Amino acid sequence: MPKPAKGPRLGSGPAHERRLLGTLAGQLIQHGRIRTTVTKAKRLRPVAEKLISAAKKGDLPARRRVMAVISDKSVVHHLFTEIGPRFAQRDGGYTRITKVGVRKGDNSSMAIIEILTEGTPAKRAVVSQADAIAKSAAKRDDAKKASAARVADRDSNAKKISERIANRLSAAVSEIEIESDSPKKATAKKAAAKKAPAKKAAAKKAPAKKAAAKKAPAKKAAAKKAPAKKSAK
Repeated sequence: MPKPAKGPRLGSGPAHERRLLGTLAGQLIQHGRIRTTVTKAKRLRPVAEKLISAAKKGDLPARRRVMAVISDKSVVHHLFTEIGPRFAQRDGGYTRITKVGVRKGDNSSMAIIEILTEGTPAKRAVVSQADAIAKSAAKRDDAKKASAARVADRDSNAKKISERIANRLSAAVSEIEIESDSPKKATAKKAAAKKAPAKKAAAKKAPAKKAAAKKAPAKKAAAKKAPAKKSAK
């Protein structure tokens, strides 16, 4: 069971306090600021900020939770369409309490509670702007890198294509040279085939020439001996 808040309650009981805070929250959301006692403003602040946090979600369960506190549909619509999106980049601290003195009659301390008009703190706004600039610069750098990569790919593909074309041309030229050289080689082979029998015949005659060359000195010696025989007779 939830325990009741410590300290004095507003109104005559818990249900009365919830109804009172719901009414004050509706008036605060509708008008943007209200003037009430400091005690009510301090008790109203967490209720109003929870309602704004629910409005930031914007889904149906959050709308139902808000409708359980505020029964006016126009106020709920204003909360979800205008106030919730205003604080989309803010984590908390949607309201401000300003003391304005005392009330005449009972001398109660009075305060003004209001919803902030600026949705994002100044520092966070600067940081968000810097982040946006950095993201845009990063996107531009990525685009430049991507374009450079595409250009490099095109260049490499062009080089590969030129190399393939050069290889094909060289292969075609070599084939043409081979085809042009083949008739010459065929005629050379035929001529060599015709000369082969003559070479063989010359090779066969070579031993006879060598034998004749060996017999030539013997003939010369016999010719020298012939005059000597004639003189002896």
